[in-house]
Amino acid sequence: MVEQTREPIIGVLGHVDHGKTTLLDYIRSSVVASREAGGITQHIGATDVPFEVIEELCQGMVDKSKIKIPLRGLLFIDTPGHEAFINLRRRGGSVADLAILVVDMNEGIKPQTLESIEILKQYKTPFVVAASKVDQVMGWQAGVKIKEQLPRTQEEFNNRIYKLIGDLSTKGFDCDLYYNIQDFSKTVAVIPVSGRTGDGVKELLMMLIGLAQTYLVGKLTVGLDSPAKGTILEVKETKGLGTTMDAIIYDGTIHVNDSIVVAAREPIVTKVKALLRPRALDEMRDPKKQFKSVRSVYAASGVKIVALNLEKAMPGGPIYVGGRELVEKVKEEIGEVEFERDDLGVIVKADTLGSLEAMVKILEGEDIPVRRGNIGKIVKQDIMEASAVATENKYLGVVLAFNVTVLPDAATMSNDIDIPIIASKVIYQIIDDYKEWAAKKKDEERRAIAKCVATPAKMKILPDHIFRQSKPAIVGVEVLAGTLRSGCRLMRQDGKVAGRIREMQAQGEKIEQAKMGEKVAVSIDDVVIGRHIDQGDVLYTFLTNEDTAMLNADDLTDDEKQVLHEIKHAKKGRI
Repeated sequence: MVEQTREPIIGVLGHVDHGKTTLLDYIRSSVVASREAGGITQHIGATDVPFEVIEELCQGMVDKSKIKIPLRGLLFIDTPGHEAFINLRRRGGSVADLAILVVDMNEGIKPQTLESIEILKQYKTPFVVAASKVDQVMGWQAGVKIKEQLPRTQEEFNNRIYKLIGDLSTKGFDCDLYYNIQDFSKTVAVIPVSGRTGDGVKELLMMLIGLAQTYLVGKLTVGLDSPAKGTILEVKETKGLGTTMDAIIYDGTIHVNDSIVVAAREPIVTKVKALLRPRALDEMRDPKKQFKSVRSVYAASGVKIVALNLEKAMPGGPIYVGGRELVEKVKEEIGEVEFERDDLGVIVKADTLGSLEAMVKILEGEDIPVRRGNIGKIVKQDIMEASAVATENKYLGVVLAFNVTVLPDAATMSNDIDIPIIASKVIYQIIDDYKEWAAKKKDEERRAIAKCVATPAKMKILPDHIFRQSKPAIVGVEVLAGTLRSGCRLMRQDGKVAGRIREMQAQGEKIEQAKMGEKVAVSIDDVVIGRHIDQGDVLYTFLTNEDTAMLNADDLTDDEKQVLHEIKHAKKGRI
């Protein structure tokens, strides 16, 4: 077998507008400017920066004596964002070997940053933090070292960078500025960068080479004559070619006329008609020269694959060179991500296998059970299944949707039967919105219960506060525990029912409830003072077994739990 060391695949993650594209654009433009040092190779969805170019850009900073792995270069995924990263999946982990987490040092951690951090944890991907937009620090001078900036600029820089480092530490990462780190296997490097001025880009490239030496020894060897393995980034219509796939090949070689098996709900077996690669960047403006046809592509590479019957191919799914013998393997791999269980849980829909896998893992990490997860548009069946769940657990009767379309009849049914669809392009936004919806629903339920069901409460009839003896009796009381509400029935300490509260007043104003410690006047139907109850008596709210069953113990205070205990004993005549 012919083997070689492929380029490490570098994913770029971070919150929208935090500078991911600008950073990659700077690296690409620098590579074009340094073409005489080794040129540039354009890939579909990726940019290959040859090692010779990195040496040229870093101007002598590369210490070859520390290079354990003879790197050919670095392959950057140039469709930045967590969507692209989570589609770079393969069985058991991520196709990306390393990652750059881009965080705007002026804005700090945002929802998509949190999402990116969680995804990096799931895939156990080594990464560095690019603290972007350092040029926006007040008084920043491009190309000047941090310790040589003006004192006020250094102070502002330190305030922002160490706040970011502190915030990252609360998420479980030991981080520090790259030049303070002794052991990069234990501490995550933070590199201040600017995609506009290029500050920190050389250091970022050096850190990535260092990570490769630390984590990827023995992991980058690929067989050039072995069948290719890849993952689908995107499926789209290409003018003049029909439906095509953009893919990343991470192992082996793919040739024109090879038989391939492609991820789909029913895996597709087809033959490669053409393999396309972009031409150099300066030719990309000419639509007639956008692509060149190649006979083969080997790892690690991005490529556009032209083949028949790709319409139902699944982004984020595997692609293997081979025949029908691989169909069951692909089915099994898809089945590990798309699933349906008998357990109660939310319904999850996503646009790709990668995003579905990430979303389900994050939800389960938040202790939100998932009943079914699959990719595709939201249809009526999704709403019907969520409705069935709601009959047993109203807080799980919901459809959570990541970056997918809702079909009109599904939207209509959702409104008609009050099954919410919570959708966003940010997983953490979906989770936050779901939690807010569930909390609101619980609060509404608590209020409904409060109107029709008594909650545990205890009161004492105050001495010398008998205002009327009957029809109705009117007395002054102090609430000893819980919340007393109008309409609730009362019970003596011997368990006998003692009327119902008709109305309550405080300082001459009608009120609906009184809390512990408050003294109020209450009118009580169906009792006579001196016969059924009297001053100094302690009374409880009377709770039926049904009332008790409707109470949620988690919603009760410690005082209310104690009162509930006393009520149960009083009904048995034990007080």
